Amino acid sequence: MSIWQLQQAKSHLSEVVRLAVQQEPQHITVRGEPTVVMLSYQEYLRLTKPKLSLVDFMRQSPLLEEDLDITRDSQSFIRDVEL
Repeated sequence: MSIWQLQQAKSHLSEVVRLAVQQEPQHITVRGEPTVVMLSYQEYLRLTKPKLSLVDFMRQSPLLEEDLDITRDSQSFIRDVEL
């Protein structure tokens, strides 16, 4: 993890950008406090990509049209449960 003070980052902006794109996100501090993370556009897109809901995920399943047999066979053991 590379940490830059704001003044350093400003004077070496090209290097900070290059490292963010080629290596890893670059952390920038202001008065010693973590403030900003510079990352590549591709990494940004990956992180902000909308997440599928469970329902949408299931609808996109290749097994959607399959007829799955989920019946229990007569040989399976049944557990006794105390309520």
